Amino acid sequence: MKKLLGLLVIVLIGIQFIPVERTNPTVTWDINAPENVASILRTSCYDCHSNETEWPWYSYIAPVSFMVAGDVEDGRKRLNFSEWDKYDGSKRQKLLEEIVEEVEKEEMPLTMYTFTHPNAKLDPYRINLIKDWVKPGSSYEKSPRYK
Repeated sequence: MKKLLGLLVIVLIGIQFIPVERTNPTVTWDINAPENVASILRTSCYDCHSNETEWPWYSYIAPVSFMVAGDVEDGRKRLNFSEWDKYDGSKRQKLLEEIVEEVEKEEMPLTMYTFTHPNAKLDPYRINLIKDWVKPGSSYEKSPRYK
């Protein structure tokens, strides 16, 4: 048992030296949203779905660092608010509809994320603000913000 525990300690120390990419590429565009919706998106979505990730202390400790970096990489591939200009109009609309679907089903933000960031959990009021913002006729595209 002592040998197994010793091996585990050595492995845990050893994996700390495996590099993990924690970057924040340049923001080329930011989705336009009313301030109340933008605040919700920043609090509940931007750590995984933008190039403005705030890397918490635990994202520097393996094996958690692997999971956090992987979640951010996957999140940015699926939707990246910081690169909104790379999506055409139909893709943007589809992404907005998917946002509503995910938050209505309470699949986003991830439970693991809200466990460590409880203020990111979406209540019905904030979900309705997002839904109202996305519905047809919304002015989210009228004056995009550049960074």
